[in-house]
Amino acid sequence: MNRRPFIKQLLHISGGTLLASQMPFLLSCKPFDSKEKLGIALVGLGNYATHQLAPAILETKHCYLAGIVTGTEAKEAVWMSKYNIKKENVYNYDNFDSIKDNPEIDIIYVVLPNSMHAEFTIRAAKAGKHVICEKPMATSVADCKKMNAACKAANKKLSIGYRLHFDPFNDQMMRLGQNKVYGNRMDINTDFSFTLNDPNSWRTKKKFAGGGPLMDLGIYCLQGCIYTFGELPTELRAKASTKNSALFKDVEGTMEWEMTFPSGKANCKTSYETPFASYLTAKTEKGTLELNPSFNYDGLSGSTPDGPMQVQNVNQQALQIDAFALNVLNDTNTIVSGEMGLRDLYLIEKIQESAAQNGKLIQLNDVPNYLDLRPLL
Repeated sequence: MNRRPFIKQLLHISGGTLLASQMPFLLSCKPFDSKEKLGIALVGLGNYATHQLAPAILETKHCYLAGIVTGTEAKEAVWMSKYNIKKENVYNYDNFDSIKDNPEIDIIYVVLPNSMHAEFTIRAAKAGKHVICEKPMATSVADCKKMNAACKAANKKLSIGYRLHFDPFNDQMMRLGQNKVYGNRMDINTDFSFTLNDPNSWRTKKKFAGGGPLMDLGIYCLQGCIYTFGELPTELRAKASTKNSALFKDVEGTMEWEMTFPSGKANCKTSYETPFASYLTAKTEKGTLELNPSFNYDGLSGSTPDGPMQVQNVNQQALQIDAFALNVLNDTNTIVSGEMGLRDLYLIEKIQESAAQNGKLIQLNDVPNYLDLRPLL
């Protein structure tokens, strides 16, 4: 098949079937488990849980919002009324472990500051619940290992909140890049940044965040490079180029790094000190692949050397949550596992190590080998 008709067919098929290869069962397969819908409890009712996850759960086919865990008593009545949550399904951080006795809650979604991810993932697993943990998985590789071990010991599934693996635009970047459709070599440039001016934000405090924008925004750039190449980096170097050291005295305000892959190079940037940016550009031998914006919740746009990506924006969180519900119901593996989360923390620690040593070149000889590979449709 000639390249241009082939690409048009690829774009048409992948958009029309909505990530068919990664979720072949999402819209058609009836779960074998007798329970039609799984109950989810959100742990932490901050901005993301309130404005993204809770509304998304309403759009899922295989789960519902069954419970909440919050340290703010004033939120309880509001959430109970809005989402028809039973009083007995409302918990706080002190009595959280008693959730083990609640058969209506099957999945715990941890949406807390980064430093609390490990504790509540481990407690959820010990309570006999499957877990979705927001990214970054934790603030250290050591904690990631403990989280994976706890879920394995409890025979419970663990998924990381990497919503873009369920987005059609990023899905096409994966397919086109990994399958070398436009050539064997690529050079990627990517940036995810916004301006953060709140000195009281937990994101500016290392004990809560584990780092600056690298842990929050930069992880999308890191992921985007890996899943577009479909490869693991072999070396990297980084520098923290913070401008406002008064505000960002505990974490970096800006981080820049470059990575070498078997098929090319990637230059990455993330910042809390610059105007909004969200793009992933891959220059190939036969033209440019681009997502701009690339990492947003919606409003994404993409182009290829053969024209615009002909796919639609979706509710990323709803598809992500539904996919995990079906992993549980059908006893299948999530594509965004704890092993992937550990891999990313390993690379984040290497980026931080390089930046702390004035851009020292770090050889990556033992990157945890976990990739989400997308075959052609």
